[in-house]
Amino acid sequence: MPISRYPVPELRDLPEDLRARILEVQEKAGFVPNVFLALAHRPAEWRAFFAYHDALMLKDGGLSKGEREMIVVATSARNQCLYCVVAHGAILRVYEKQPLLADQVAVNHGKADITPRQRAMLDFALKVCSASHAVADADFEALQAHGFDAEDIWDIAAITAFFGLSNRIANVIGMRPNDEFFLMGRVPRPPKA
Repeated sequence: MPISRYPVPELRDLPEDLRARILEVQEKAGFVPNVFLALAHRPAEWRAFFAYHDALMLKDGGLSKGEREMIVVATSARNQCLYCVVAHGAILRVYEKQPLLADQVAVNHGKADITPRQRAMLDFALKVCSASHAVADADFEALQAHGFDAEDIWDIAAITAFFGLSNRIANVIGMRPNDEFFLMGRVPRPPKA
């Protein structure tokens, strides 16, 4: 099955910086996530996309890596983005070491095995996702009551907005999730030799 409606360049034909990053990801993950190849159709946009992705998802702050992935999974499910729900669901399961969590968050975070703080975070992320025009001071106050500061709230909104873009591009180009993602974090990894 094709991974995109658009041409996917061969690794050998990519600019060196893209190729180096993709090989680094392949070394770490054991495979190349299709998003790296599909978006390489436009190298300048690839660079901008992954620079913003990394700025949001790899930074230190008041949100854990798992919480950042919860935001991606919940909002990507709302946007009906199969690629991001599957791929980031796998990452969420790995970070949180909870094989059921991603499915719970994607389907109904209100019934997921998460903390009240995380539930409030996802309530806000879904409001930003679907009704950002309605965000008001009361939303900030509700998050602050759970210990989120202004920078954390910005991060929740920015992750939601960025993945709104990602979800829409993935849906339009028909980006297919890698088969590897479906089992990640669900079954124990074999011990390293």
